[in-house]
Amino acid sequence: MLYLTLRHYEYVCAIAQHGSLSAAAAAAHVSQPALSNALARVEDHLGQALFLRRKGAAVVLTPQGRIFAEQAQALLDQAARLEGQSDEDTSGQKLTIGCFSDLAPFVLAPALQALRSALPEVAIRYRVDDFEPLIAALTGGDVDMAISYDLGVDGSFARQELSRRAPRALVPQTHPLARQQAVTLRELAGHPLILSDEGLSVRHMLALFKSVASLPRIAHRAASVELLRSLAANGEGVGITYSHPPGSRSYDGKQLAAVPISDVTAEEPIVLISHAKPSANSLLAQAQGILKSVVT
Repeated sequence: MLYLTLRHYEYVCAIAQHGSLSAAAAAAHVSQPALSNALARVEDHLGQALFLRRKGAAVVLTPQGRIFAEQAQALLDQAARLEGQSDEDTSGQKLTIGCFSDLAPFVLAPALQALRSALPEVAIRYRVDDFEPLIAALTGGDVDMAISYDLGVDGSFARQELSRRAPRALVPQTHPLARQQAVTLRELAGHPLILSDEGLSVRHMLALFKSVASLPRIAHRAASVELLRSLAANGEGVGITYSHPPGSRSYDGKQLAAVPISDVTAEEPIVLISHAKPSANSLLAQAQGILKSVVT
């Protein structure tokens, strides 16, 4: 009869944290076949699947697996305390932070500075990308946690809300909307719009307009926030963005007004995404606490 050991619990928690067998095997310093065999034996012993494994896709925790992984992590934390060990010793550890490209100019540098100041012995790295590549990097274990809007992230990931942002409508200062204190999605539906060309962002915006029974007219899909601002400042349509740099001029020097969109449903949370809720004293938990105080 197989009796589960702390090593078995460690394997399960590593897979839950990293989202792939290869990344978990590297973190646990074991070969991937050995890790896969150990997981199969654990699931056979428990009589239930802890992860859904599909060819070419990331492993995903089942509901039973999430409960087991949380309890296993608690057991590992207790064992570490009993042995007088502490996860707070971060010497020689590495941490890779992912950041959605539109958010990076606003939050990445302060986040890196705060992490390096609080965790001087940890090698801090980062990756900036669009939604789908960022989630793929997180799934593949190339990124430990990611700062992003809560778009395109399935329920197998753990989220911690850092702040919320409302979108703004960008128009030339001579535009009639520039004189308003706020504007609604329904009002904007009557204007040609400039949206991001990022696929999930576009679908999110279209869903917002659909929620108020409006069909928007898209004039442009911009590849960057600054291009979106320039097009809006030059009267090519009303730009809609959650990212609003300080200042009232576009790159080409045109005056620009940013009018808040008042629909509560349009507010979008900025979240810190990880594979599973980290243990209380782990490096990931420490990083989460630091980022919570920085990203506003």
